[in-house]
Amino acid sequence: MTGCPDNRCDGSGFLYDEGSRVARPCSCRPARLARKRAAAVAGRLPRRFREVSFDREPVPSIERANPHAVSIVRDFVGSLRERLDTGRGLWFTGKVGTGKTTLAMLVARRAMEDDRTVAIYSLPRLLALLRDTYHDDSPYSLNALIDRMCAVDLLHIDDVGAEQSSAWVLEQLYTIVNTRYEDGRSIVLTTNLDVDELQEQIGERTVSRLSDMCTGVPLCGEDQRGGDGMVRELPEPAPAARGAGRWLQDDDDAFVGELEERPAYGRRLD
Repeated sequence: MTGCPDNRCDGSGFLYDEGSRVARPCSCRPARLARKRAAAVAGRLPRRFREVSFDREPVPSIERANPHAVSIVRDFVGSLRERLDTGRGLWFTGKVGTGKTTLAMLVARRAMEDDRTVAIYSLPRLLALLRDTYHDDSPYSLNALIDRMCAVDLLHIDDVGAEQSSAWVLEQLYTIVNTRYEDGRSIVLTTNLDVDELQEQIGERTVSRLSDMCTGVPLCGEDQRGGDGMVRELPEPAPAARGAGRWLQDDDDAFVGELEERPAYGRRLD
């Protein structure tokens, strides 16, 4: 059993008065409950990314092509505890094959190593789980599952904008992003869309929240898996309520493989 961070209880989350034989909640109990909720949707890294690090390919190749992008990631993980505690995140954007997912997975891995709760989903997979809550045999209601997604220390969403838009999709995505925004919890996301396209796909309100929460990191260049290499310059997003995220301009590209083990995204832990 994990010890009490406040050095008050025996790790159970309760203080027991021997004289009155009454137990009352310890000051550590709210955090324990939040962590338990988060663990219900916490996932693991896909196999391809379990050994991702700054010293292993393809990250050195990504760094040669987009040094400032990797520098931002190094700075982020170098002060990871502070970034997560203050709800800061990263917004990776660029064409397929530019290294977005690899760098995002690196952040997720470091957060896990720091014993922080992390949930990793592709957006289509995340929305599929939310739709599953409407089934009679679902272990969670829609609101309960969203609450658990909003409880993790870091939510990593891959392929934002890959899902066909609908009023329901926009509502659920905004609910998750806005709740994490209000609670000061971090998001790392990747998208192939530029800012204008993303606003059209997921809505201006959601993009405004994300631009305020996240430091933008565009990765530019040719798709090493094929493609014409044409990259649209990314405009800085319009300032949000508390100040827009920063955007990095660079060129060239590096290789990143396709995601494997998609069903592992959002896998519940026993």
